[in-house]
Amino acid sequence: MSRLDFTPYRRSTVGFDRLFDMLESNVRQGGSDNYPPFNIEKRGDDDYRITLAIAGFRPGDLDITAQQNLLTVTGKKRDEATDGEMLHVGIANRGFERRFELADYVRVENADLSDGLLIIDLVREVPDAMKPKKIAVNGQQATLEVVDGDKDKEADAA
Repeated sequence: MSRLDFTPYRRSTVGFDRLFDMLESNVRQGGSDNYPPFNIEKRGDDDYRITLAIAGFRPGDLDITAQQNLLTVTGKKRDEATDGEMLHVGIANRGFERRFELADYVRVENADLSDGLLIIDLVREVPDAMKPKKIAVNGQQATLEVVDGDKDKEADAA
């Protein structure tokens, strides 16, 4: 397996250490288990959904833990006695742990288990202090220029 070298990027960036560490860690764990299968969906500018296929698990079998920048979903499969002898076992009957790295200010909003799918809704809520703002130069107010396409919208609004 090849190793990615982020040294040139580390030299010219500030504050991205966590991102580079995460990428290097994922490269090292490249052959990790793919169970259970999952989807990650972007539902809006700040809304995301993770869907895991976990047939046979009940809500009591699952543990969902959200901590800063990490979401961990763990499933502990219970041993169930069968009435007969199993001739073929094709349905996965094992526990799992799936980890998802979360960006700053992403929080878990909801988790729901239905029809063998665990759906976890996530929302990014950036604090007002972190949102972009205009900076005045020499104490002057910044003027907002209207682009030609926006003039038509302003005329329609008036």
